[in-house]
Amino acid sequence: MSAPRYDLPEADAFTRPYWDAAAEGRLLIRRCADCGVAHHYPREFCPACWGENVTWQRASGRATLYTWSVVHRNDLPPFGERVPYTAAVIELAEGPRMMTEIVGCPEHDLRIGMDVRVAFRTSEGVSVPVFRPG
Repeated sequence: MSAPRYDLPEADAFTRPYWDAAAEGRLLIRRCADCGVAHHYPREFCPACWGENVTWQRASGRATLYTWSVVHRNDLPPFGERVPYTAAVIELAEGPRMMTEIVGCPEHDLRIGMDVRVAFRTSEGVSVPVFRPG
């Protein structure tokens, strides 16, 4: 029996469009049609006005690095095999911030405010957004 994977999401009926788009190389966010606020993580209501008139929108994939931490130890599979890795919060061009991983960039080159672009890591048929310099 293999160890459980803590890096792969379990899609449900609500988040299925998000994960299907990721599998196609597209990043989706939610936007409120009432107040115009974009948000991430996906929710069925707007966190700004509490309205329920929210829809999926394709994000540009452009963002800036807001903050990060280099993880040197993680005992949960498969993270232990990846250390060190860069856990980060990025600010999407559309406004919301999201947690992610920065790939393809040495720690000494990271800078708050640096431009990053979405990429996707695919494992066991699931694509997860990560970001790289760009």
